[in-house]
Amino acid sequence: MFTGIIETLGVVQKIKKDRTNVHFTIGSPISSALKVDQSVSHNGACLTVVGVFDDHHVVTAVEETIRRTNLGAWRTGTLVNLERCLPIGGRLDGHLVQGHVDAVTTCVEALETGGSWRFTFQYQPTPEHLLVDKGSVCLNGVSLTVVEPHDDLFSVAIIPYTWEHTNFKTLVAGDTANIEFDVIGKYIARYLALYR
Repeated sequence: MFTGIIETLGVVQKIKKDRTNVHFTIGSPISSALKVDQSVSHNGACLTVVGVFDDHHVVTAVEETIRRTNLGAWRTGTLVNLERCLPIGGRLDGHLVQGHVDAVTTCVEALETGGSWRFTFQYQPTPEHLLVDKGSVCLNGVSLTVVEPHDDLFSVAIIPYTWEHTNFKTLVAGDTANIEFDVIGKYIARYLALYR
């Protein structure tokens, strides 16, 4: 379980394909503190650390993860949002995030608005993929507040701190982002579907 509060940025250093799996080597300030078998959110996707070497670590993405996320678009030099899992008794500063990416969404507009930024995304709405105005959504592992959801579009506002400390500063129109919908909303939608 995660909170959507990014600890640091990592940089993709190496990509190695192994049949349907892809091994990513990530360099970051927290890599040396990680342990093999530890769960770490990479752009919102929970991945298991399989190797730690000085200032970098290795994670493996299976075919299903590549298919459901934007990890397949990663290249050497890609900036990745990183967050270690929430410890018992830790502060929940964002919202409950599972690290289970639901879909990939596309940025259709990125606007600077007098010191902050407004990003608009397009997605494929389904009964399970609920967005509520002023509700929570996780984009590339970042806990954000939904602004004006309408049909297949919604926006989020990015403050300067988030801009500086996440990979939103590299995001432009046409780029993709991993989206995880609010887990509480997903359970409510599932419950209602069962009793219709």
